[in-house]
Amino acid sequence: MDIVKSTGTTTKFSIDKLRASLRHSGADEKLIQHIVDVVRDELYQGISTREIYNRAFAILKKKKATFASKYKLKRAIYELGPTGFPFEKFVAAILNYSGYHTEVGKIMPGVCVSHEIDVFAEKDGHISIIECKFHGEEGRKCDVKIPLYIHSRYQDVKQEWEAKKNTSKKIGAGVVVTNTRFTTDATNYGNCMGLEMLSWDFPEENGLKDRIDRLALYPITVLQVLSSEEKQFLLGRGIVLCRQLLKNGFYLDHLGISDSRKEKIMKETRNLCTNSFNDEQG
Repeated sequence: MDIVKSTGTTTKFSIDKLRASLRHSGADEKLIQHIVDVVRDELYQGISTREIYNRAFAILKKKKATFASKYKLKRAIYELGPTGFPFEKFVAAILNYSGYHTEVGKIMPGVCVSHEIDVFAEKDGHISIIECKFHGEEGRKCDVKIPLYIHSRYQDVKQEWEAKKNTSKKIGAGVVVTNTRFTTDATNYGNCMGLEMLSWDFPEENGLKDRIDRLALYPITVLQVLSSEEKQFLLGRGIVLCRQLLKNGFYLDHLGISDSRKEKIMKETRNLCTNSFNDEQG
């Protein structure tokens, strides 16, 4: 059975891929099999991946909000838009929970010109210069022009940094992060030039989705109980992770949310963070 991807291209429907994405949500095998059976019965030639996703998502949401939240992770990251700034803050927040000190939008001089760095990260005297490429449209990929451009900026900053002989802190490899995928030419160029490349599913088993799931660092846009306006309010105040909302629940009071609804929001948030949120106050 041919299905239509978000890029407009067609591919064969894969039950294995559907099962894998459902396992990612935390659903048990009985629920997964139920969803697979429902989707398989409703398949028709030329059905879109969005229709398949919407059907599976609806069943997960009815069963348990946490399952649905994890299942919608990819789309939730798109919701960090329309600008790329919340995505930059999201990447910085992930690094903060790995022990990095970060700055977003730091101006750094190069040999030729100054550059605004998306995320400047420092840990144990090691500095990472991270450039983020956010796409708000599904199906778009980062082509080779992105790492080409970023590598040139990185080299300009690195050469100026090293010219000052600041040996106490060294700049490591440049990093390119995107919420979508890289083309083959983009990853080949990045690997050739020593750039660290991070996309939705690259490197294999250590891509953006893997790191988010492993550390339970979910963006607040996955939450089912918040409206779009409420999410934008929180993003505008620097709350990009569910973990941050657990620590700063008072922002919900600013939205005039009732105590009962606030408890429902915090409960869903807490459930999402239980993978690794054991000893921090929520």
